[in-house]
Order: sequence, then C-alpha cells, then structure tokens
Amino acid sequence: MDPLLLAVELWWIAPAAAGGVAAGAVGLRRRSIKSGRRLEYDAARHDLKAARQTAVERRMAVKLARADVARISAERSARRATPEQVAGAKRMLRAKENDAKAASADVRAKQVRLNAARAAIPPASAPRPLERLQAQHEAIVVRWMSYETDPGLQIAYPEMTDVRQPTTAAYLRAAAHAVEMRRAATGRVSAADFAAYRDAVADLERAFEAAEHAARVHAGEASSASSTWQDAAQDVISRSAEAIDRAAGAAASAFAAWNERKRPDKR
Repeated sequence: MDPLLLAVELWWIAPAAAGGVAAGAVGLRRRSIKSGRRLEYDAARHDLKAARQTAVERRMAVKLARADVARISAERSARRATPEQVAGAKRMLRAKENDAKAASADVRAKQVRLNAARAAIPPASAPRPLERLQAQHEAIVVRWMSYETDPGLQIAYPEMTDVRQPTTAAYLRAAAHAVEMRRAATGRVSAADFAAYRDAVADLERAFEAAEHAARVHAGEASSASSTWQDAAQDVISRSAEAIDRAAGAAASAFAAWNERKRPDKR
C-alpha cells in the first residue's frame, strides 16, 4: 500500500476506526445550515435537471443524424456519395438513437431518486444527509482498513493490499477521489457538491466490492490448487506404497520357490 495514500485515508478515518463509525471524523463534522435537511433532495433535483437537459440534447442529436442520413442518401442517388458514406451515416444514427434511449432511461431513474429523496427528508432531530453520507464513506474505508491492519486477513487475502492488482488499484483511485469530494463537500455545501460526493462514495463502494470479490476468488483458487496438489501427492505416495508391497510380495514368493528347489528330495 502506498504510504502517502494511506496517510490521506487516515487523516479523517482514524478517529472513526478507533471509536466506531458513529463517532465520525474530527474536523469535518460541521452542522449544516437549516437547508441541510433537504440537501439530498436538492441534489436529486439537480441531477434530474441535468439528466433532462442531456436527454433534450440527445434527442436533438438524433434529429440531426436523421437529417444527415436523408441528405447523404439523396446525394447517393445523385451519385455524389458512396454506399460506405450512407452506411456510416446510418451507423451514426443508430448510435445517437441508443444514446437518446439511455438518456431517457436516466431521466426516469433520476425521477425515482427524487421521489425517494423527497420522502426521506429527515426530521430536525435526525442526522443530516451529509452526515449519513460521511458515515457510509467511513464504513467502507473501515472495512478496507481491516485488510490492511489484520495480519490474518493479510495472509489470507494478500491481493487486497497489493497495488499491482487491477481491482485493488481501482479501489485506491476511487478512495482518493472520494476523499477529494469529501473535502469539497464542507461548510455551505451546494447540491452539486453533495451529488459529486454521493456519486464518489457509490463508486468507492462498488470498487471495494469488486476488489474484495477478486481477492476472495483468487484465495479460493489458490486453496483449491493447493488441495489438488496435496491430493496428487497423496495419490503418488499411495501408489508407491502399493508398488513396494507388490514388489516385496513377489520377492518373498520367489525366495520361497528358490528355497523349495534347494531342499533335498525326501524320496
């Protein structure tokens, strides 16, 4: 593990690791202004607005692509365009149509998130959305730190702290980005800042799950390979023992036959 990156992680998570996730991070737990209760809802509104704007732009791109297909097809009829140009324009149109469908689906997803955020606006006595998000962030990093500090886990799952592993490297990049977004989401937090931090924490959680899954799969494969080798070795030993027994039996029989031939004839 890169010591510098570990230090970046520890500057805020060490108090939470020592006193529990609920204890929070020193220096960052600032009470939001009154509108902090609606921060998650405001961020969801911000996301929905951006998604709708993207959907409008992509629908316009589809219209332009259709017009381009019609123009190039007409030029093809007049032999001023090639069949390859027509095919390329049609491929571009299909790509734009797929982009527009994805944007429409994103709008629907953002609308669902907005409805959920509206229903989840906390009462005055409950933790603010930013506090809940920080606690979620801390919980993920505490899970990762257990692989960094527990000798048993280090031995069982060495890939979790091996930066040469792609999934581990991806987690560390996501961790650094989440810390950066956390620092930006302090004081008077805007909806855009909260949304960026929320997305960074979601990316971090996915990266951790991927790294943990890869490490456990690799550990299982290594254990299986070790078990297979042990089984093969035991089989070789067993076969060798059987061969020795057969050879000993054959030697004993041969010796007995030879000894019988050497006895004088009683007759």
